[in-house]
Amino acid sequence: MGILFARLTSRITQRHITHLRPVAARGASPLVRHVYRQLAREFGLFAPPVTLHAAAPPVLAACWLMLREALLVDGPADRGTREAVAAAVSLANRCPYCVQVHVSALRGLLRGPDATVVADDRLGEMTEPRLRDLVTFFRHDGVGPPATAARLDAAELAHLVGVAVLFHYLNRMVNVFLAPSPLPAVPSPAAGAVRWSAAVTMGRLARRGGVPGQQLHLLPPASPPSDLAWAQPGTALHTAFTRAYAAVDDAAESAVPASVRRLLPELLAGRRPAGLPEVDVAVDRLPVRDRPAGRLALTIALCSYRVTDSMVAGYRRSDPADRRLLELAAWASLSAARAAGPRLHGAWREAA
Repeated sequence: MGILFARLTSRITQRHITHLRPVAARGASPLVRHVYRQLAREFGLFAPPVTLHAAAPPVLAACWLMLREALLVDGPADRGTREAVAAAVSLANRCPYCVQVHVSALRGLLRGPDATVVADDRLGEMTEPRLRDLVTFFRHDGVGPPATAARLDAAELAHLVGVAVLFHYLNRMVNVFLAPSPLPAVPSPAAGAVRWSAAVTMGRLARRGGVPGQQLHLLPPASPPSDLAWAQPGTALHTAFTRAYAAVDDAAESAVPASVRRLLPELLAGRRPAGLPEVDVAVDRLPVRDRPAGRLALTIALCSYRVTDSMVAGYRRSDPADRRLLELAAWASLSAARAAGPRLHGAWREAA
């Protein structure tokens, strides 16, 4: 049923993709076809935040492994909590597409007004204290101590930090490559019916679950980086993120100029992303030939909602391939997301 529903809706969902040519399963590489098939079976949709990666098959597999192990499979944190964290991070990153998707899932999973309160970014009005504390923490990037109602054991904390890292990555990719909304534009009287339908669909899909670790073979083993200690070594979550990080780093070797690969981690080290003024200053430190790639990569990492068509076009004048654009964006997005993992984990541990 999941594959049939995914196929029936694919023409609509793939129209959300911008700047890249959608890749159809027919004629795609074996890795792309496999991920599409698993996405349909386990998620229930050819979700554009995942399928937009298909021009670079290893990066597509990396995105799928992180999504599967952090959000979809059975784990120590329940799916409603994970969807709430996904929505909170999406609010923080100004990603309206992801907010609408994951608030729709919340509406299908939760009773009461809390999903609507999250959608409106009125988190202090949430009725369930533990969920309110968690959502507030991730919405504000760990600034301020978590309240006493939200207690997490080590496994729950690792899993929710994984969700946050995943969405710090996905939000940036979505802000660049997808339309602002997954829902059709309809007259106001019909908007409520569209939201209700989305909630029913996404809530049903979110109840599926799955067995951890079953897709790890899609990417080769890799040495875990030091910034992944929060993910509890030995778990499927840790293995998935290790392999995904390595795949994106490998892709960046040819897609991202070395000067940019040195500069962005320096800007992200030890602090939260800033905005366009810092991008402008930093880009002037790059060789002239690297500045279009640097401007795009730094803007994606630091304030992805400010990426413009002209920034994308500037990069594509020197490297027009979809694959290269995707690999640069993935590396920039994941660099910012990776910086968030240890920061959030440490902030929770310190305040708990």
